[in-house]
Amino acid sequence: MIRRITVRACGLVFLLTAIGVVFSGWTPLPSTGTDSGHEPGDRVESTGPAPTPEYAENGMVVSAKRRASEAGVEMLRKGGNAVDAAVATGFALAVVHPWAGNIGGGGFMVIRMPAGSVTTIDHREEAPSGATQDVYLDDEGNAVRERSRRGYLASGVPGTVAGLLKALDEHGTLDRETVMAPAIRLAREGFPLPHSLAEDLNDAYEDFAAFPPSKKYFTKGDSTKTYRVGEMFVQKDLAQTLIRIRNQGKDGFYEGRTAELLAEQFQENGGLIDEQDLAEYEAVERDPVSTTYRGYEVHSMGPPSSGGVAIAQLLNAAERKPIEKMGFNSSSTVHYLGETMRRVYADRAKWLGDPDHVEVPTEGLIQKDYMRDRMASFNSDRITPSDSVKAGQPMLASESMETSHYSVADSSGMAVSVTTTLNSGYGSKVVIDGGGFFMNNEMNDFVLKPGVPNLYGLSGTKRNLVAPGRRMVSSMSPTIVEDPQGQLFMVIGAPGGSTIITTTFQVIMNVIDHGMDIERAISAGRIHHQWKPRILSYEKNTLPQDVTWNLRARGWPVEMGVFGGIPRWGRAQGLRIKHPADPQGPSVTFHGSSDPRGTGAAVGL
Repeated sequence: MIRRITVRACGLVFLLTAIGVVFSGWTPLPSTGTDSGHEPGDRVESTGPAPTPEYAENGMVVSAKRRASEAGVEMLRKGGNAVDAAVATGFALAVVHPWAGNIGGGGFMVIRMPAGSVTTIDHREEAPSGATQDVYLDDEGNAVRERSRRGYLASGVPGTVAGLLKALDEHGTLDRETVMAPAIRLAREGFPLPHSLAEDLNDAYEDFAAFPPSKKYFTKGDSTKTYRVGEMFVQKDLAQTLIRIRNQGKDGFYEGRTAELLAEQFQENGGLIDEQDLAEYEAVERDPVSTTYRGYEVHSMGPPSSGGVAIAQLLNAAERKPIEKMGFNSSSTVHYLGETMRRVYADRAKWLGDPDHVEVPTEGLIQKDYMRDRMASFNSDRITPSDSVKAGQPMLASESMETSHYSVADSSGMAVSVTTTLNSGYGSKVVIDGGGFFMNNEMNDFVLKPGVPNLYGLSGTKRNLVAPGRRMVSSMSPTIVEDPQGQLFMVIGAPGGSTIITTTFQVIMNVIDHGMDIERAISAGRIHHQWKPRILSYEKNTLPQDVTWNLRARGWPVEMGVFGGIPRWGRAQGLRIKHPADPQGPSVTFHGSSDPRGTGAAVGL
C-alpha cells in the first residue's frame, strides 16, 4: 500500500511531538494555522487505483446475496423496470437471507421515476393495538429490555409485504406471478447453503432452540447435528406462504391463513399482534427528504426514519468545509465530522418520531443555516465539551445492525433504494409455525422509558415512546443521488443499526469529495459517533496511529470498533451511473459494488 506522508520540514516537529506523547502523556500538537490541511504528523492513505466495480450497460441490482440480485436482474431481462427488480430481490432475500431479509419485518423504499420525480414508501413496522409503555416496564417502572428484544412481545406488525406489493402495484410493470417466481422457486426447490449461512444457523442453535417452531425450521433437531456447506436448504412452508401472497396479493399475508397462523401463535404465547392489527396495516407513500450537496441532489427517507434528516444535516455541515483539501480520514476531517455527528445524533434523540402521531420539525432540521448555527461552536483545536452538546432548536415547519439494503437501477433512469430489517439478527428469534418466516424485534426501537438506550445505544424522548399504531424511529437511510445536470448518479444504503446513517453519508462523501469509484468508496474505512456514548469509533485499519494521536490531543476518546468492539460495520450496497460527456457517444454505464464486509453481489444486465 502506497502512503503519502504529510509533515513539517524534515518531520522534526512530528518526531519531537511523538516523543512527548510517549513520555509525557497526550500533548496537544501545534496548530497548522489553517483549517483546511492535514495536521503535522498525519499519515493519510492514498486512494490509489480503485478496485474494479462490477460493470453493466442495461441495469444493475446490488444486494446482500447473489441469488437475490440475480432474481432482480431476471426481471430486467424479462423487460421489467427497476421496481419489478427491487420487489423480486426483496422477496428472494426473505428466502436466502433469513438473518435480515424478511417478510416478517419492515423497511423503507425510495423510488426515482425515469423523468426524475422521487417518492418514498414507508413500510416500517407498527406497534400493535395492545402495545403500551407499561408492557415493557416491571412493577417498579423499570424498563425490561429483554421483552422488546426476544420473543413474542418484541414484534411490531410487519410491513414488508405491504410495502413491496404497493410499489409493484403502483410503479411496476410485471405481474406478481412473474416477480415472485424466483423467491418461490428458491424456497420450494431449495438452494445450496453457502458457508456464511450454514455457520450462522449452526451458531444460533441455542437461540432457535428456545422456540419450538424456530428449532423445527432452522436447526436439525439437536446441537450435535449441524448444517453443512453445499447441502440443499428447502423451506416448503415459506414457499406456501409466498404462494398465498402471489395468488391473493396483500390479503394473502394480512388476512386468511397466514394472518390466522400469526395471530393465533402470538395470542397463545403472550404476544400483542392480533388479526385486526394485521388487517388494518397499510404501507404509506411519503415525500422524500431532499437536500443539495455541492450541486448534487440527494433524496432520502423522511420520518419515521431519521436517516434522511440526519444525512441532510451531515451533508449540510460537510459542505461548509473543503473536505477534499482536508483529506480523506485526516485528523482535521475526522475531528470535524465527529463533531458534526455528535450534534446530528443529539437532534435525532430529541426531535424524531412518527410524523402521523407527533410533530417532527423536518424542514427546520434540514435547513442549511440551521447546521451553520449548530456548528458555530466548533473548535478546530479541541472537542466541544460533552455536556454542552445538546439538541438544537429547529424552526417548526408548518406542515438496527442486522438490516439489509439493496440498490437497483434500470436503463430508463428509474432507480430504487430499499433498506429492510428484522432489527437484530433473526429478529425476535420467533418463527411462525406453518409460515416458515422469522418475526422482527422492532419494538426495541421505541423508547421503552426516556433515558434508556436501545440495542444500539440510541436514546430518545417521549416522541418515540411505545403507543398503539405508532411506527418506531429508524436509522434506515435508503438514498438516491442525482448529479448537477439532474441525471441519476448513485443509489446507496447500508445496514448497521445506528451506523447506517454515518456509513451512507461517508460513501456519498467519498465519491463526491474524494473522487472514489463506488467500490473504493464502499470499501474505505469508516468512523462513527452517535452523541452517546462519547466514544469516537473507527474501523480496524482505518486511522493510522498518528491520526489517532492528533485526535486524542484534541480531547477525543478514540476506540477501534463499535458496539462492544465490532471491528468493521455497515455492509453497504451501492451503484453509480456514469453518463457519456457526449450524448452521441458511448452509452450510460452502471458500476456496482457489494460491500466486501459482507457476502453480497452486484449483478448487471
